[in-house]
Amino acid sequence: MTARRTAVSADAAQLTVLTGFLRDFWEAAALAPPIMPTFELALEEIFMNIVMHGSQPGDTLVVEVSLNRGAESVAMTVEDDGPEFDPLSLPPPDVTASLADRRVGGLGVFLVRKIMDSVSYARIGGRNQLRMSKRLDG
Repeated sequence: MTARRTAVSADAAQLTVLTGFLRDFWEAAALAPPIMPTFELALEEIFMNIVMHGSQPGDTLVVEVSLNRGAESVAMTVEDDGPEFDPLSLPPPDVTASLADRRVGGLGVFLVRKIMDSVSYARIGGRNQLRMSKRLDG
C-alpha cells in the first residue's frame, strides 16, 4: 500500500500544488493513467468548494489531502478545519431542468458522487472529512 499526505492553505493558488502532489503520488504508486483525471477533477471540485465556501473572510483554513493505494482501489480524503458542513446533505441538482431554471451551485458535488465509487462525509476532531474512493478496475 502506498500512502501520502499533504497540507495547504485554502487558497485557489494552491490547487496547482495539490495537482502536482496527486501526480507524484500516481507515479510513486505505479498507477495506470486512465483514472487519474477522475481524481484530479474530484480534488479540484472539492478543494475549490472549500476555498470559495468553507470560511469567513479573514479566516485561513488548512486543507489536508491524503491518498492511499490499496490492493484494489485508491482512496482520497480531503479534510478542512472550517465550520461543519456535509456536502452530501445537499439535494441533488435537477439536471433535467433548463439552464435558465437551474439554481446555481451543487453540480461539483453531484459530479464527484457520479465519478467515484464511494463518497462519505464525517466530522472528526472539529474537522470536515470527505473520503472518496475508486476501484482500480474501473
